[in-house]
Amino acid sequence: MRRELFAEGLGTAFLLISVVGSGIMGETLADGNTAIALLANAIATGAMLYAIITTLGPVSGAHFNPAVTLAFTLRGDIASGLAARYVLAQILGAILGVWAAHLMFELPMLQLSTTARGGPAQWFSEVVATFGLLFVIFGGRARAPRSIPGLVALYIAGAYWFTASTSFANPAVTLARSLSDTFAGIAPAHAPMFILAQILATGLAALLLPRLFEAPA
Repeated sequence: MRRELFAEGLGTAFLLISVVGSGIMGETLADGNTAIALLANAIATGAMLYAIITTLGPVSGAHFNPAVTLAFTLRGDIASGLAARYVLAQILGAILGVWAAHLMFELPMLQLSTTARGGPAQWFSEVVATFGLLFVIFGGRARAPRSIPGLVALYIAGAYWFTASTSFANPAVTLARSLSDTFAGIAPAHAPMFILAQILATGLAALLLPRLFEAPA
């Protein structure tokens, strides 16, 4: 149990290190070119997802995302008590990852974001982004389990570009990014609607996707 929780916390920490750290580095080197900064952010995040899912998947299942944990709980694949521990480990890991990124770039460790990310278009984007992520995961489990690391990495790297919200698709990531006043940040006042959209998408995915993909063995 402790091994699984440590894997979830560590993996989520590395995920946030890649998201926030690459955002800081990309914005610094892009010299005001937001497109280049976003490209760097997307590539680094996709690469990290592939690495942590491949290495930690056999340990904990490599959720690194309360939405993924909730989806598997609704399917009956993980007990609710263990799911709650997973979520706590993910949130703690995400916050530690943000703080680690700040320290690496000699920024104040404790911050609150001032980046506005709100409105119906971005909320709907989070529904699409989260549903799509779960679509890739459930589809991969049913059709090509060994391809899941690559599928998730490619999907998130692409979703940075085809969603108005840049595809947070993760409540722990959303919460942690509200604690970073950098390229990847989101204002704390705007985070709850993102998280609500992600939870809504998770419910839709748990309801609809089992009808599309047969249950894995």
